Amino acid sequence: MSSTRFRLAGATFTLMLVAVAGCTTGEGVDVDGADGASAGGVLNAAIGGEPDQLDPHKTSAYYSFQVLENVYDTLVEPDANLEMQPALATEWTTSDDQLTWTFTLREGVTFSDGSPLTAEDVVYSYTRIIDEKLNTAYKFSTVTSVTAPDPTTVVIALTAPTPNLLANLGGFKGVAIVQKANIESGEVTTKPVGSGPFAIGSYTSGDSIRLVRNDNYWGEKPKVDGVNFTFVSDPTVALQNLRGGEVHWTDNLPPQQVPALLDADDLTVRSVPSTDYWYLALNQARKPFDNVAVRRAIAFALDREAITKAAKFGLATVNQTAIPQNSAYHYEYAPYTHDVNQARQLLDQAGVSGLTLDLMVTTEYPETVTAAQVIASQLAGVGVTVKIRTLDFAQWLDEQGNGNFDAFMLGWLGNIDPDEFYYAQHHSGGTFNFHKYANPTVDRLLDQARTETDQGARKQRYEQVAKQIVDDASYIYLYNPDVAQGWSSGLTGYEVRTDRAIRFRDAALAK
Repeated sequence: MSSTRFRLAGATFTLMLVAVAGCTTGEGVDVDGADGASAGGVLNAAIGGEPDQLDPHKTSAYYSFQVLENVYDTLVEPDANLEMQPALATEWTTSDDQLTWTFTLREGVTFSDGSPLTAEDVVYSYTRIIDEKLNTAYKFSTVTSVTAPDPTTVVIALTAPTPNLLANLGGFKGVAIVQKANIESGEVTTKPVGSGPFAIGSYTSGDSIRLVRNDNYWGEKPKVDGVNFTFVSDPTVALQNLRGGEVHWTDNLPPQQVPALLDADDLTVRSVPSTDYWYLALNQARKPFDNVAVRRAIAFALDREAITKAAKFGLATVNQTAIPQNSAYHYEYAPYTHDVNQARQLLDQAGVSGLTLDLMVTTEYPETVTAAQVIASQLAGVGVTVKIRTLDFAQWLDEQGNGNFDAFMLGWLGNIDPDEFYYAQHHSGGTFNFHKYANPTVDRLLDQARTETDQGARKQRYEQVAKQIVDDASYIYLYNPDVAQGWSSGLTGYEVRTDRAIRFRDAALAK
């Protein structure tokens, strides 16, 4: 998503699509020695779409990170409460001026091919992101150098205190530690080599990706022999496959059925609030959407409750700002009541009538298609004609990247620190600012907030950011969705996470 990370997202979740090199539908890519058969069984998981590629530094597609979460490691990683814990790094210290961070790496870690992972791999990974200005380069904006004084020590020097550095280095696998040879060979797009609990066994484009247990993994070895991710775009089919035993787990459940499924006897279905947000973005590089009055008119014309009900069937919370209610950084601000008269007045003030709006949505996120139909009906009530353009995700990403849209709807997934909710999307130099929003006040506040060490002052700055973004209708926020996932009764050791990280390393299948 727009990413995320996933962002989709996050962030995330706005996503750069790179073709899966060398693969066409039905064509397999096998890794030597990946047999995937032993006592633990293979966990079959159905996800809603196919990864655009498997290079963690270049993708920001959620479908990619569902797989990569199980293949790669980061220096630190979030626990179930989204607090950063040791991963590849066992400990870290900061200098008194908070400008130097020193990480001690876990000894004896290898990549899945058996080659050692050292501090030089961390330096290579971060330098690659920074030098090539890849998707997560904005997370390193205060980093002046990354060095490896010895094989188990990484030193990161900063220009300013960076309170969210740990979240930047471990929030999601977009900052994973990669293997140089795997990158330089180009094989990373389909056969990535990581140090995580699983390794890529095979990739059949258009069908599935098979993971096998990484017997070189530094942590507790996974209980299952592997994970087979199949691409099932239709949630009804995914649910049928789950109930029929073809798959053990899916996050692609029909939203209208989830409330009833929570009480199902034959399945385990869990729903928890997420750190995601979904939104409508208007292209400010195009007239009349460069006029804040027009954007605010559209914001007033929308009935968010109706949009959310249609798209999520109650599995979401309406929110006019990005950060959800369960966060300490949530800012309660909702200036846009559903007010058709106010919307019409603003359009009249802007001298706009007979407006036609091209709204871009994607079939890979069906809720955008459903929501677009409701949005079109609501905007018709203020004289705006919406033409819904429904694309596959590859086309959608291409159009977004080239600025070929009036508006689009998508989401950011897996956000943790408040910086991830705002900086890349709304800073004038933000990596994912495809809608071309620019406000010097927001730029200044975002720059200050990411180096502010006093939590109270930092929260205040993000509240100012949130208010200004909402007042400017940079994004027209709609809702924070819940995370709903289901699995068979024979699958144990798996829990739904608010950041949507799909971790199967502790999962087990009944005999």
